[in-house]
Amino acid sequence: MKKFDEPLPGLIVIEAPVYADLRGHFFEHFEKRKFAGLGIEADFVQDNVSRSRRGTIRGLHFQNPHPQGKLIGVSQGSIFDVAVDLRRSSPSFGRWAAVELAEGDGRSFWIPAGFAHGFQALSDIVTVHYKVTDYWHVDAERTIRWDDPQIGVAWPIADPIISPKDAAAPLLEKLSSHLPE
Repeated sequence: MKKFDEPLPGLIVIEAPVYADLRGHFFEHFEKRKFAGLGIEADFVQDNVSRSRRGTIRGLHFQNPHPQGKLIGVSQGSIFDVAVDLRRSSPSFGRWAAVELAEGDGRSFWIPAGFAHGFQALSDIVTVHYKVTDYWHVDAERTIRWDDPQIGVAWPIADPIISPKDAAAPLLEKLSSHLPE
């Protein structure tokens, strides 16, 4: 496995070797010892699967309290995957970074606790799977507007499909009491 640090502290892109033949392909999405060797010590408690159609944006989501680290992967299609630093004490607070993840590329995106997460579906159908380090807590669930001008994510597909909850989410400046240290 190879590790590529992203421009924001803590974000990591992991690339595993992909073994492909006429049957399809195989790669390791997660192996605890190898991840520890890359500096990622995570105790995952839940796996989630999301399916979306082209143009859909899911996010920007986070939990506080009960922040979650997330390991993102794609088993069908491709996504523009975004992380926003919400750690108030961080020099990169409010900045975002993105990576494209695609079916069969062997890549995963590690987003530690303290970041918001969202993605946009780039292909007709996308299946995203992700591991999280804390359970989902409905009372800790938070959302930031996907088009918050203070953050300025450059989503690749115009006129996205947005859920009513994500469309009504507050701007980052209105969430100060809900942000992690």
